[in-house]
Amino acid sequence: MRQVVSRLGRHGLAKLFALLLAACVAAGCASLDAQQRTWIFQPMEGTWWGGELEDAELQDVWIHYTPSSGWRADQPVKLHGLWLAQARSDAPVLLYLHGARWDVRGSANRMRRMHDLGFSVLGIDYRGFGRSTAVLPSESMAYQDARAAWDWLARQHPAARRFVFGHSLGGAIAVHLAQEVDDASGLIVENTFTSIRDVFSTMRWGWLPLGPLITQRFEAGDRIADVKAPVLVVHGSDDRLIPPELGRALYERARGPKRFVLVDGGSHHNTNDLGQPQYREAIAELFGLTL
Repeated sequence: MRQVVSRLGRHGLAKLFALLLAACVAAGCASLDAQQRTWIFQPMEGTWWGGELEDAELQDVWIHYTPSSGWRADQPVKLHGLWLAQARSDAPVLLYLHGARWDVRGSANRMRRMHDLGFSVLGIDYRGFGRSTAVLPSESMAYQDARAAWDWLARQHPAARRFVFGHSLGGAIAVHLAQEVDDASGLIVENTFTSIRDVFSTMRWGWLPLGPLITQRFEAGDRIADVKAPVLVVHGSDDRLIPPELGRALYERARGPKRFVLVDGGSHHNTNDLGQPQYREAIAELFGLTL
């Protein structure tokens, strides 16, 4: 399945999603929901991304908690994360939330670049990814896992300024978290979107009236107006998966203070790399951090 998805491309994914939705309507809502979760998260199976990660400074972190509500409530959860510390004890702390398909090791380079900007960085795997609890991920579970990681950071670094970062699908998770808590010093999202429905509408088969059938909605556009922390939205001009117009729309709905950074030539995967000078400038101006 994964090899097929990688070959389909943007329009092929839209067609596949449309066909899956149509087929699952006849099979029932449970199957519809499971298929969407598989399509949206695309969790890697078997080996981790890239095999072994050779970076002695990245330390394994384990977060254990028990959800108090929702499906699988009262069942213990184990989250695996990677921690990249700063030498400075007063360094700001960044919770890194990755996107679909790859586990947290696939984000090691992006985590390293945020570390180079001066943050201590914790990247986590949601349930269903890497070495975290093995279960098919869902929107609600990803929200719970992000909150558990945020609470862990608060316990471990109570005096630090804490920021939330999300890439792609992780950006929608980051928006939800930032809207839910009142102790975030800032929200940073990169190459993300207003909702899954809006993403689907930009695709070749987006004219199909499938919105009401989408169960994993990730309504970041509706939530970002309630985020009280300063918001930095970064998008690549050449992102072919999530059009920059969706990033701009997300930015427009934020209350401010806020800033939108368009990285010229940035794709869905290299925007963070190309945009490092713009990141440094925006972080200094918006968050008052000289890193």
